[in-house]
Amino acid sequence: MERVEMMRDEEQPLLQSDRTLPPSYHATPDPDADFAPDGDQDDPRQWPMAYRWGLVSLLALMAFTVTFTCISVVPVAGPIIADLSPDHTASKSASVLLVTIWELGEAAGPLFIAPLSEVYGRYPVFNAANTLFILGVLLAALSQTPGMLVCARFLTGCAVASNVLNPSVIGDIFPPESRGSAVSLVMLAPLIGGAVGPAIAGAIAQSSGWRQIMCMSLALAIFCEILFLTLFRETYKPVILLRRRRHIRKRHATASADEPLATTPAENEKETEAHALRTAIVRPIKVFTSSFVLQILSLYGAVVFSLFYIMSTTLPEILREHYHLSPTLVGSSLISFSIGSLLGVIACDVLIDRIYRRLQASASNPNNPKPENKLPLVLASIPFLPLSILLYGYTAQTHLPASFLLLAVILMGFSLLTTVVPLMAYVVDAFATYSASATTSVLILRCLMGTFLPLATGPLTDSL
Repeated sequence: MERVEMMRDEEQPLLQSDRTLPPSYHATPDPDADFAPDGDQDDPRQWPMAYRWGLVSLLALMAFTVTFTCISVVPVAGPIIADLSPDHTASKSASVLLVTIWELGEAAGPLFIAPLSEVYGRYPVFNAANTLFILGVLLAALSQTPGMLVCARFLTGCAVASNVLNPSVIGDIFPPESRGSAVSLVMLAPLIGGAVGPAIAGAIAQSSGWRQIMCMSLALAIFCEILFLTLFRETYKPVILLRRRRHIRKRHATASADEPLATTPAENEKETEAHALRTAIVRPIKVFTSSFVLQILSLYGAVVFSLFYIMSTTLPEILREHYHLSPTLVGSSLISFSIGSLLGVIACDVLIDRIYRRLQASASNPNNPKPENKLPLVLASIPFLPLSILLYGYTAQTHLPASFLLLAVILMGFSLLTTVVPLMAYVVDAFATYSASATTSVLILRCLMGTFLPLATGPLTDSL
């Protein structure tokens, strides 16, 4: 009987059964507080299309800023560590840690960002995280020692809200059949940041010093936060309905003080706000351990992401030592990854929604959404991963022309994006209201592997 129940849950990965998540994890619906099917201006999915795409563009701009800030130090990590060290030398492990420590921060931050957004809403959490991000970049710009800079990078990574909340906001404002293009756009923006950041950083570091890179990132972050404060609106349905109920109660003053008006765990009469927050904090773990499908997809996505970080941390050294390229050319070479990623985003934009609609139309019950119909593109992209790794390693070992090395990076970019975009689209559809918690579980594993596996490459290659 237990095995039958487990099979049923895997076929329905929405985690709606009481066995998977206890009742306290589910919102308490109120029949008198819901969006009207037509013409409800509070419903994010009924907002004007131009405004919704404006929000997507704002999310993309912040994602660009985050990636620009993160990746811009990659081609100049060694010189930065040398500049801050008392003996003006840079150890390889310290240079790698300067790059990868960001991911450790991104693993820690979502543990609080996602639960807080599911209790208090997207708007206050986004703005608070963006403010902390600005302070972290400022600390990095003022750092006087390698340890202080690494600490600042960790704190800045902790404050990144876009990775965990961007897919959830898209799920808030678009129906399942229309999310592919929006997810592709917010995934495209970081690729542009990943291409522009290293290219600009290499040139600026040569002419004006690495601190000017941090100042540019600081200006971008402040600009984004001004836009978030003035243009962004709350998109999380339970919080919007809660505020509407409170407004109705205040306006009419007819509801009794103990009337159950809950639309989120924080408003349930059996739960205090503190208990709701504790529940939300452990929710990512409950969601992750309750779905074997999510565990497998998260592990595969983490492997792909960590291989990308290994490639990005070893490529500058290979290009400098074996191909004798300048810092500017080393930074520009990372554009090849963005080319592959752009091709991957285009493939996702064209195929994800099309494949989803076709599979839904051919299903026995077309009106029953199946999140797994977003995943076929992941299977198609699998061969590109080992091919890119094999080509990269063989080219570096045999000193083939650098064009082969850059071709391997292009293939890696394509493989990464055709894995990450469908995976995030699946998570948003499968976990609905608690997609932020599910995204957190994916990001934690991805960031932990992205932080520590690149640190092992040096000892492993030295032992060969």
